[in-house]
Amino acid sequence: MTTTTDIQQAPAPHAGPSIAARAVDVTKTYGRGEAAVRALDGATVAIHAGRFTAVMGPSGSGKSTLVHALAGLDRIDSGRVLLGDTELSTLSERDRTLLRRERLGFVFQAFNLVPSLTAAENIALPLTLAGRKPDPAWLGELVQMLGLTDRLGHRPTELSGGQQQRVAVGRALIARPELVFADEPTGNLDSRAGGALLAFLRDATRRLGQTTVMVTHDPVAAAYADRVVFLADGRVVDELPHPTAETVLARMARLDAPTPTIGA
Repeated sequence: MTTTTDIQQAPAPHAGPSIAARAVDVTKTYGRGEAAVRALDGATVAIHAGRFTAVMGPSGSGKSTLVHALAGLDRIDSGRVLLGDTELSTLSERDRTLLRRERLGFVFQAFNLVPSLTAAENIALPLTLAGRKPDPAWLGELVQMLGLTDRLGHRPTELSGGQQQRVAVGRALIARPELVFADEPTGNLDSRAGGALLAFLRDATRRLGQTTVMVTHDPVAAAYADRVVFLADGRVVDELPHPTAETVLARMARLDAPTPTIGA
């Protein structure tokens, strides 16, 4: 007779990382007829919550288009894009705009600061547009983390490029978004300022549990991420956990290598 002591408990299944956003078999074409360009061709990727993910690929591989689709900035032709449990294709343009304002943050290569506003006003702008005021404690912590305490009253023209980009990062984080998208955020910065910004994004991910997705062409920048996703010809073709500049370069070299001719 079998007793309860004879029955072995099955091990609990290992819980994988939670998913902040997902693209499933996404296609996107720009233009028509002979001028049509298929930027995404069945792209599928999952963005892990609380992680820093870099998106890389050769020029024209679809990396920016993929991120714009995940952020709801571009409508897709087919497939599915989900932010958490929300499928973006089911939302009206107004609801998509509200979702971006309330749940997402953006950092672009161009700083896109409002010249007439101070650094503090630029950081608070997403909340101001929503008719809300920033939480003083969170604003103070964010400004201190960004090293901008003595620059809050300055306008963009009175700030260095690195300081302007840090203001842009503060603006992206002030509303505590679920997901921050950064498209070549260090493209207009020197190596020192760029490294400082990337270190901040990495530390914000670890300290705050922030989910960050960054498009970059720079292996050194990608090495700050927890994971790199590689695109080629509009599809996700590879990924690399715990990247270093050297391992990213090696993977990119494989993607850039010409396809051998059959029979050669």
